[in-house]
Amino acid sequence: MRTLAFQMPDRGSGGPSGPRIRVGRPSRRARTLLLTAGVLAVLAMLFVMFAGFWTDWLWYRSVDYSSVFTKTLWTKVGMFAVFGLLMAGSVGLNIWLAHRLRPPLSAMSLEQQSLDRYRMGIAPYKKWVLLGVTALVGLISGASAAGQWRTWLMWINAVPFGKTDPQFGKDVAFYAFDLPFYRFLLSFGFAAAVLSLLAAALVHYLYGGLRITTPGARATGQATGHLSVLLGVFVALKAVAYWLDRYGLAVKSGDFKATDNWTGLKYVDANAYLPAKTILFCIAIICAVLFFATIWRRTWQLPVIGFGLMVLSAILIGGLYPAIVQKFQVSPNEQAKESPYIKKNIEATRDAYDIDDSQVRDYSGTSKADNDTLRDAADTTASMRLLDPNVVSPTFQQKQQVRGYYQFPATLDVDRYKDKDGNDQDTVVGLREINTNGIPEKNWINEHFKYTHGYGMVAAKGTTTDKDGAPAFTEQDLPPKGSMGKYEGRIYYGEKTSQYSIVGGPQKELDYADDNGEKTYTYTGKSGVNLANPVNRAAYAVAFNEPQILYSGAIGEGSRILYNRTPKERVESVAPWLTIDGDPYPAVVDGRIKWIVDAYTTTNGYPYSSRTTLGDTTADSLTDGQRAVVAQQNRVNYIRNSVKATVDAYTGKVEMYQWDKKDPVLKTWMKAFPGTVKAKSQISDDLMDHLRYPQDLFKVQRELLTRYHVTSPSQFYSGSERWQIPDDPTHKGNAVPPYYLSMKMPDQKKQTFSLTTTFNPNNRETLGAFMAIDADARSDQYGKIRLLKLPSNTTVSGPSQVQSKFNSDPSIAESLNLLKRGDSEVEYGNLLTVPLEGGLLYVEPVYVRGAGTNYPRMRKVLVTYGEQIAFENTLGQALDKVFDTEGRAGDSGDQDQDTGTSPPAAEDPSVREALEDAQDAYEAGETALEKGDWEAYGKAQKDLEDALQDAAEAEKDAKKKN
Repeated sequence: MRTLAFQMPDRGSGGPSGPRIRVGRPSRRARTLLLTAGVLAVLAMLFVMFAGFWTDWLWYRSVDYSSVFTKTLWTKVGMFAVFGLLMAGSVGLNIWLAHRLRPPLSAMSLEQQSLDRYRMGIAPYKKWVLLGVTALVGLISGASAAGQWRTWLMWINAVPFGKTDPQFGKDVAFYAFDLPFYRFLLSFGFAAAVLSLLAAALVHYLYGGLRITTPGARATGQATGHLSVLLGVFVALKAVAYWLDRYGLAVKSGDFKATDNWTGLKYVDANAYLPAKTILFCIAIICAVLFFATIWRRTWQLPVIGFGLMVLSAILIGGLYPAIVQKFQVSPNEQAKESPYIKKNIEATRDAYDIDDSQVRDYSGTSKADNDTLRDAADTTASMRLLDPNVVSPTFQQKQQVRGYYQFPATLDVDRYKDKDGNDQDTVVGLREINTNGIPEKNWINEHFKYTHGYGMVAAKGTTTDKDGAPAFTEQDLPPKGSMGKYEGRIYYGEKTSQYSIVGGPQKELDYADDNGEKTYTYTGKSGVNLANPVNRAAYAVAFNEPQILYSGAIGEGSRILYNRTPKERVESVAPWLTIDGDPYPAVVDGRIKWIVDAYTTTNGYPYSSRTTLGDTTADSLTDGQRAVVAQQNRVNYIRNSVKATVDAYTGKVEMYQWDKKDPVLKTWMKAFPGTVKAKSQISDDLMDHLRYPQDLFKVQRELLTRYHVTSPSQFYSGSERWQIPDDPTHKGNAVPPYYLSMKMPDQKKQTFSLTTTFNPNNRETLGAFMAIDADARSDQYGKIRLLKLPSNTTVSGPSQVQSKFNSDPSIAESLNLLKRGDSEVEYGNLLTVPLEGGLLYVEPVYVRGAGTNYPRMRKVLVTYGEQIAFENTLGQALDKVFDTEGRAGDSGDQDQDTGTSPPAAEDPSVREALEDAQDAYEAGETALEKGDWEAYGKAQKDLEDALQDAAEAEKDAKKKN
């Protein structure tokens, strides 16, 4: 019986030619128009792409960080080209090889007949199909690889940590820099093997090398050998994956009773998973050899058996065996089995988050000192910051906004400036930035050419207010005047400056306005990109989707476009390897306003160190859209404040300084981008005065210290000593924020600018511990963490309990009701906690937002120590009352506001009523003054005079009665 066969269509035979149908062609004019439109569309797309590239290059050049742009660009291009070509070559080679190994004749069958038309259709375009497929997979793979440019740069520039992991003895750099790159290569290898296998199998099937329904052999010898090699490569890569998985156990996250976000090996990992991975590695190597041997044996019997054995082993050895170990060895005595691994986790985590040197000491929480000693200590232990930067922004706005097109941030900053005696003074500061929403007439010229910058810093003493309860300003008004001397006050770059401005050209800018009218100004800095070049104008017109940039007469010689104007944007752009702190703050440094930006280096590959999510850990009752960490969902297990950066508010110049000289992650990036980070020694003295410990790092550390203040594995496992961060008593459901405060801890001899917080015992509202860190950059103990641990059975009140105590006190409640008269609102300021002679002193300013006004003024101070509570007009009076030292000489009221009232006399109801009338009259006068209602203001002044006279007479009567 003869076997019917046919020659493959692409071997030279072709089908009969059918009748040709002539279709009408478009006219020459139509073809010309279509061609022209196509060319213009392509040119337009190319120019859009060029505009994005060109404007990025111009911006980096304008900030003198063009090396960052070029290094990043060429790294991405190199990764794209190398891995794109490797993927395209791998897939293309296997397609070509499969086609070359096709059988010359194929048995006639229904399956082959159905494939014949596909072969005939592809035959004339085989080269183009091959090029198209390889180009597509190359482009996709190259684009994916380009996104791994950080991984490549960290691997090629890796600097050792000088510390090894306790399991394998490898330097931490292997896990932080090498292992991520090896995993990337492995993933790329798997993708290349799978795509090559699929492409080769498809070609073999199309050309008869593989058969699904045809009787007889399912594959030709050539197809069997080819696909076996590819399967062998895949299994060999799986063997490599098993080997790397062994090291991956050191940085593996998992659930564990002792802590959330556990990282590292546990008992079952070291004694079950680790040997299982080694065994699976060996099995995979044997299986890969069997696949490669199929080139000569031409049968898949042995490799298929080997592959099945590998899968079965993965289930039994890699899954079932560890479960048995956990069930019968670990669970019956988990604490004893896991203790060595808990110890490794504690040590690694404390080192990775730089909390290993934290000093923990017991603190009783109660004092045996006499009242005079306590009262004296209250004056010297801390400079109580009564001006809450989180409350008084509306007061800054009301008193110092000057014009509606200026604004202050919702949360002000705390810094240190010299007082008239040359001593450091805690100061609340804010910049008067431009507010485009407040522009009287909004149009393109006004928004982008005229209203281009804010003007001036506003500062107030942190420990005092004026007699009206408003901030005691040390720098104010326009043009600025005060204690800061002469400085460049124009603010072209700020936290609120989010849109572009075009300056320096023919269009004059509004500088500021005073009683003599508006002052104009022309920007003289070299910041931004020059728009005199028509190519630049066209590129920015496209990039910003604003055609007026191309033809507007307001742009001319000297015009420069300013954009990317927030401090975080600028630092993140010039150093994309850094994570930026959520709270840049301004300072007057060397005659200029500079934004100080703290930046972090992080890694997710520190062995045994538990992970944390930055966005969650740094959230508290004050974080909002402008104060969140840039990398919201970054999961890290190592962090250092390695860089201090500044951004000039006038020129936008970015300067970065190496703050942590030991950090290997920063050293790695400095090798990758040489010349971008300056030496720490180049920080000026004036700048050093304003550097401080960053809040976000502090919040990450305090979160870790809720568990990792314990160094005993048994205590850590039991969780009996775990703490929690208390809720902000005035913002329920949100963590209490840390506070900057000049104070001294029990082991310190003088006050130091510090960052402080409190802890509760787990699931309790009492006080568990107090934490302070030395935040003064000039201090030789900068960054030292001090923890005061209260007894586990303590009854010392925590923040929420203190606030409840304030709110439930009958006399305080009565006074608060009086303050709320006339629809006035009461706002609580920061609840400050200070260790004092063995006990804890709590101080909280109370603000009143009077009816008819839209800003708070400090009216009272709440103080408690032990069981004593005071609610008085000044801090000095409150401390006197708490420590029962009222009327003594040496009252510290000079730190507080002077309301002109006398507490003893105010005890008399008549005097109190008269003073309340005086207060109401004063507030009515202030409201009238703000509205410009002079008639109402005159009436309020007359009422105030009458009320004060009534108060004086009532006080005389009260003294006669006494």
